[in-house]
Amino acid sequence: MRGIILAFLGGAFITLQGVANARISQNIGTWQAAALTQFTGFVAAFLILMFVREKNWQGFKQVKPLYLAGGAFAAVIIFSNVTSIQHVGVTLTVSLVMISQLCITFLIDSKGWFGLVKQNMRLPQFIGIAMMIAGVVILKF
Repeated sequence: MRGIILAFLGGAFITLQGVANARISQNIGTWQAAALTQFTGFVAAFLILMFVREKNWQGFKQVKPLYLAGGAFAAVIIFSNVTSIQHVGVTLTVSLVMISQLCITFLIDSKGWFGLVKQNMRLPQFIGIAMMIAGVVILKF
């Protein structure tokens, strides 16, 4: 249950962040908004880290360099979302982001990328993705 609640919370904050960043970027620019968001996210995460008991810094040596680039991915995410929101609106942007996430996670699961256990994808998973794409097409028109 905790995972479901956190997933909904994460989705809500992704949407709120996208809208806030789109508004910020109108005043200062998209890459500036991305940099500001990354900085405030770092400050918030660092402050939370100082108050929680999980302070395992030794684990950094075991993390593959590719995975350490996750923060850089966020800059592209912010830029893409802000620009998309400005062009097609929040609802369509979030819908397309969700479809993209599902398609990429489908590939990651089915191929076992990033050291994950391969998952067998069957017809219901294909139908689910097709239904989401159909929903976005209906939403757009």
